Amino acid sequence: MFLSLFRGTPGSAALDNCVFLGVEEKNSLYEDGDICVKGTMTFAIKEINQRSDLLPQLKLGYHIRDSCDDIPVALRALLSFNSSNLGCAAVYRTVSPVIIGDASSGISMALLRSLGSFRIPLVSYFASCSCLSDQREFPTFMRTMPSDAFQIRALARLVSYFGWTWVGVIGVESDYARFAIQLFLQESVQYGVCALLNVIQVPLHHYKLLIQGVDTMASSKVIINFSGESEMQGILKEIGRWNITGLQWIASEAWATATLLWEKFGDLLTGTLGFAIRRADVIPGLEEHLTSLRPSDIHKSGFLAEFWEETFNCRLNGSVNSHSHGVGNYLDRLPCKGTESLDDVYSPYSDVTQLRVSYNVYKAVYLVAHALQDMSDCKGGKGPFSNGTCADPKHFKPWQLIHYLRRANFSALGEEVNFDQNGDPIAYYDLVNWQRSPDGSLHLVKVGFYDASSPAGYSLVINDSVIQWPVGKQVCSLDSCPPGSRVARRKGEPICCFDCVPCAEGEVSNETDSLECTRCSEDTWPNRARDLCIPKTIEYLSYHELMGIMLCVVSVLGACISLSILAIFFMYKDTPLVRANNMELSFLLLVFLAVCFLVGLLFIGEPSDWLCRIRYPAFGISVALCISCLLAKTAVVLMAFRSTLPGSNVMKWFGPNQQRASVFLGTAVQVIICLIWLLTSPPHANSNTDYHSATIIMECVTGSEVCFWCVLGYIGILACMCFLMAFLARKLPDNFNEAKFITFSMLIFFAVWITFIPVYVSTAGKYTVAVHIFAILASAFGLLFCIFAPKCYIIILKPEKNSKKHIMQR
Repeated sequence: MFLSLFRGTPGSAALDNCVFLGVEEKNSLYEDGDICVKGTMTFAIKEINQRSDLLPQLKLGYHIRDSCDDIPVALRALLSFNSSNLGCAAVYRTVSPVIIGDASSGISMALLRSLGSFRIPLVSYFASCSCLSDQREFPTFMRTMPSDAFQIRALARLVSYFGWTWVGVIGVESDYARFAIQLFLQESVQYGVCALLNVIQVPLHHYKLLIQGVDTMASSKVIINFSGESEMQGILKEIGRWNITGLQWIASEAWATATLLWEKFGDLLTGTLGFAIRRADVIPGLEEHLTSLRPSDIHKSGFLAEFWEETFNCRLNGSVNSHSHGVGNYLDRLPCKGTESLDDVYSPYSDVTQLRVSYNVYKAVYLVAHALQDMSDCKGGKGPFSNGTCADPKHFKPWQLIHYLRRANFSALGEEVNFDQNGDPIAYYDLVNWQRSPDGSLHLVKVGFYDASSPAGYSLVINDSVIQWPVGKQVCSLDSCPPGSRVARRKGEPICCFDCVPCAEGEVSNETDSLECTRCSEDTWPNRARDLCIPKTIEYLSYHELMGIMLCVVSVLGACISLSILAIFFMYKDTPLVRANNMELSFLLLVFLAVCFLVGLLFIGEPSDWLCRIRYPAFGISVALCISCLLAKTAVVLMAFRSTLPGSNVMKWFGPNQQRASVFLGTAVQVIICLIWLLTSPPHANSNTDYHSATIIMECVTGSEVCFWCVLGYIGILACMCFLMAFLARKLPDNFNEAKFITFSMLIFFAVWITFIPVYVSTAGKYTVAVHIFAILASAFGLLFCIFAPKCYIIILKPEKNSKKHIMQR
């Protein structure tokens, strides 16, 4: 509806002829269960005019025009206002400051665009489209109806509250539906709500096309409808014809209290939830005002005359509607007696139990009144206009009234009314549930509310226990993605079309319908369900596991065997066999072999920086000592037989001191390599998660790969030299010939370490360490048994061969 308010001076004889107000078609007034919008407006103006504390020097009047919910009709009515205003202003010195209306967002936008150059403010009581909040396009618009932006937030919170992730959204083609659906789709995304069919916007006369869309959404069971009451009648008619039942309707404020829908479609609408605009419990004096109408009061009002004739099924003679009726049923009616009274019948006109739209009209009229009062209270020199001037309440421009309308702050029936920078009031909605009473009538039950002024998280309050559902229980939602998975949207499809994808390796999700998985920290790993991060398994070669125990036992056993052989050799040091085999070098070799066996123990246990710095140099130096002793031993035997040749004095270069020096000289090179290694890039402990993500491998990294392979390379050079010496000594007498035993030991040594290299490179974790220990032990046992086992056999089991005569046989 729209109206135009004019002000005049008290006692002006022409006041009633000079004040205009426009009202839209009658049918739209049934949208919230009362049709007393016009009556409420006239009551509010009458109440204000009778007050001595509000506008004591001004009186308000009105003139009503019917927009018929049609833009061309509304614009024609607007033109009639303009022409009336011009004449009125010329004769009675009145101006047109404001228009109240229209109920439709589309008509309100059309009026605003037409009034743009005049800058006449328009205050709507039911236009809720968020597009009207654009002050750049509609700078003269205000309303007592909350913007759809608040309603959309409330609807999104409602759907999220009940866990409905799969909903249908429909609306008949209009500015209201188009902007509302667009806002809902944007708002609902943050709550993970899926609009199964994003938009069904079809012209009003194509209900069948719309219902085909509704049928496809029947599986969601939750339908949000941005339509008016008249459009809902057509939609519900088609739904009934298609026999679609069990839908959970979510009503926008446009039809949340449209009780007339219940008469024909109650079975389809049971359990409907919707946000209705705030209801006034009572407007004192309004009911008496509405029921005080008499036939003599309504002859000149086509709106009231038609209402009176329909209510009492009679004919008013001389009413403005007489010429517009046909000669059929209308002429068959009896003339009205003039004694009819609204007190004797029930009529939605006088029903004041659902004062929602009427309450907005009441506040709109009081908004204009308080703005005029603020204008009247302005003090010269302190005004809001240029040079501190004030506007004259009797002669002002419409744009001057806009200033006071935007700053109005007043109380209406105990409610504080104020507006934001866009001219929108603070939103408050009642959440109503359509319930069937025992007698079959509709009972609108308030089951919650939405207060936009409340802190985030507390704006929506719902009492679930009193809600009546369509089929006796809450509507089911779409299957959710469980913890341990995430929602993967399907490209090019609506938001509800998604797959549940298990979280990737190293990621978890502990919420239902999680949009993304969270990566675990470096020292944790997902459990099997991938909904919790647990500490990673720490891996290293431990003394407490079977493999570590076995290697430890073998290492100690090897060292014990070496020391036992050393003891045997020491006990038989004076025998020809021990003396003939370079006793001193044999003792050194056995000691170094024992050390070599014990070095394997450094590779077992949790790595630390100091242990890593000892482990690799100890390995390199101990093996180098063993090979150097073996090399010196072989060289002495070879040179001893060469020195028997006439004129040879080679043995003077291979005395005991030179033998010891050669051992330590050969080892010194390895010591230098290890020192360079430790000083430049020493080995250190490291936590490795690259090989197996669920395991932290505690390992010693070499630091410098070059130095590590130099250590192994130098050992290889010593072994090759030793093997070459043994090869050259292959023709020496058998009783003195250790060459074949050294050759066998070197072959075992080469086999072990050549195999070690690819295995070492291809393994990781504790198995790499085990391979390294195995290589050390295998090569040490090869040297120990190949060189000393035959001698121990003779010393212990064949003592008769341990004689000078037997040794000197050849």
